Amino acid sequence: MRIRRGRLLLGSSGRLVGVAILGACVLVVVVGVLFAHQTRADAFDNAVDSPVISFFAGHGHLLPRMAYPGTLIPAVLVSVVIAACCLAAGRLNGAVLALAAVPVATGLDDGLLKHLFGRTYYGALVFPSGHTTTVVALAATLAVLLLVPPQRAGTLAPRVLAVAVACAAACVVATAVIALRWHYFTDTVAGAAVGVGTVCALSLILDLVWQARSR
Repeated sequence: MRIRRGRLLLGSSGRLVGVAILGACVLVVVVGVLFAHQTRADAFDNAVDSPVISFFAGHGHLLPRMAYPGTLIPAVLVSVVIAACCLAAGRLNGAVLALAAVPVATGLDDGLLKHLFGRTYYGALVFPSGHTTTVVALAATLAVLLLVPPQRAGTLAPRVLAVAVACAAACVVATAVIALRWHYFTDTVAGAAVGVGTVCALSLILDLVWQARSR
């Protein structure tokens, strides 16, 4: 069976938007120089984190479950399911995006950015948040695959619902890692930027490859 590469992920209409979002994400991460080599929360993070930590005090058994979607096993399973659905729909480029998004984003976090910024929480490198990066990369992948037109008529509601559920999961994970004192709030913001930016960058690259091969 011959697998089609599939239509463009962003297309000509979405390319400028993708570039703009990627630029904004890069800017958010670069702002992390303000937090480089910190070993404790600054006033802003403390103002955001303290109420979250206080609210979930006494619910320590629940928090690891809330953070679980941002860990390796569920991320791999969801990525494989998305990739399989893309292959079934004849979207090879979508499958590549689904399989590459999380490894590339988290590799960028753990292999470069955390060491570059050197921010720590109880001695562990924390900027950007890898848990948040993982789940946001999955949500952004779904957004590209399910919301960028053209899409099949009559499927708007389930497509929007799937992306909304993924975004809600990202918010839950970000809240959990703050309450668990694994990350500061700004770590989760940077993690979200890395996740979204990685998906935008991969989508732009895959579109260029698709167009080059089509010629």
